[in-house]
Amino acid sequence: MTDLFEALEPPRVPLAERMRPATLDDVAGQLHLLGPGKPLRLAFASGKPHSMIIWGPPGVGKTTLARLMAKGFDAEFVALSAVFSGVKEIREAIQQAQAAKARGRHTILFVDEVHRFNKSQQDAFLPFVEQGLVTFIGATTENPSFEVNSALLSRAAVYVLESLDAAAMAALFERARQTACPQLGVEDDARERLIGFADGDARRLMNLVEQIQVAAETAGVNPVTADFVDQALSRNLRRFDKGGEAFYDQISALHKSVRGSNPDASLYWLCRMLDGGADPHYLGRRLVRMAVEDIGLADPRALEICLNACSTYERLGSPEGELALAQATIFLACAAKSNAVYKAYNAARKFVADQGSKPVPMHLRNAPTRLMKELGYGKAYRYAHDEPDAYAAGESYLPEGMAAPGWYQPTPRGMEAKIGEKLAYLRRLDAAVSGATPPASHTDRRRGGVEAGKLNAAEDDPS
Repeated sequence: MTDLFEALEPPRVPLAERMRPATLDDVAGQLHLLGPGKPLRLAFASGKPHSMIIWGPPGVGKTTLARLMAKGFDAEFVALSAVFSGVKEIREAIQQAQAAKARGRHTILFVDEVHRFNKSQQDAFLPFVEQGLVTFIGATTENPSFEVNSALLSRAAVYVLESLDAAAMAALFERARQTACPQLGVEDDARERLIGFADGDARRLMNLVEQIQVAAETAGVNPVTADFVDQALSRNLRRFDKGGEAFYDQISALHKSVRGSNPDASLYWLCRMLDGGADPHYLGRRLVRMAVEDIGLADPRALEICLNACSTYERLGSPEGELALAQATIFLACAAKSNAVYKAYNAARKFVADQGSKPVPMHLRNAPTRLMKELGYGKAYRYAHDEPDAYAAGESYLPEGMAAPGWYQPTPRGMEAKIGEKLAYLRRLDAAVSGATPPASHTDRRRGGVEAGKLNAAEDDPS
């Protein structure tokens, strides 16, 4: 009787592993590093390995390059994953390297996801790198400037890998199809859909090819169409680390597109983040920030619209709430821009932090009791509503001895142009009382800009 375990077929090797490049020429993309005369190509040609950090998104060849380097330099290859390894595994890896050295062989120590190691774990490699016992290769999806210790970083060259472009992904797809399912036809639209879902990640593309092969064989479908791809695949879609650098790069791109008054680019980055799984509540909070930081009083409607969009999403959820976020995004991009409030706030915060606590002037203090009135609290306070134009010209509201700082300088755009005109008028009233020449305001210095601001305000007003 045949043993049960003998009858079992060996586990099938994943397509991504079967297609792992055997030579540098098989590596897809990364021509900026692997092309003729480029850094990694020269490093391989030199025959002299050096420690390095390979930084790039998932599925672009970090592990492959490390393996090829060990093969090219005829070195032992010891791999660790920072996700699963600790001090015990590091110690064992060093022991393997020492044993290899005794046999006359050098060791390349590869640490995947090196940013997951803490400072002490990263420091543990330093003496062995300095001794030359190992050539250290760390792979990371996060910016090594923030995630890798400076001591380790200073001893390693940093190489940045890029997401694979459409041409490289198309070539990989055809190779994968020929390897996994040469008899399966794939229509052009379906191929583009699969490449788009892979999002520049070669490993994900290989997995998608395997998934679609199984689904097509099960359903008896040939050729594969775009509709079948949509039905067969679970749509987790884009590569998107909600706490990683890609996340912050994309929110930065959204903010800068809004600030740059480009509604199409702003909408693109908003949809990219929603498509990748970003929390819409987080995006709503960032839109509120943009409304205050980059638009401010040039168009106060921006803040109201963003808050309404956040409330709409909380009430309706997806997809209706996402449309409200899109509307707010486009409004922000098209609105008049001003960072005057943002700059004034930061300047005031810095002044308060740097200065001592100045006492409140007596005439501004509250006087709810007889004793406080007898002590002079609130004495000589001028009630603005009783003054002409509801303005107490010449009155001071700052601590005694503090000069007017002029933090808020309205721009000549949108509603702030009108605000600037009003403030300039009030300063003239102050000067008339004191007999001094009113200081030139930001708006007075840019009278031509004020007229342009009036025009902007008229254009911004839909009425």
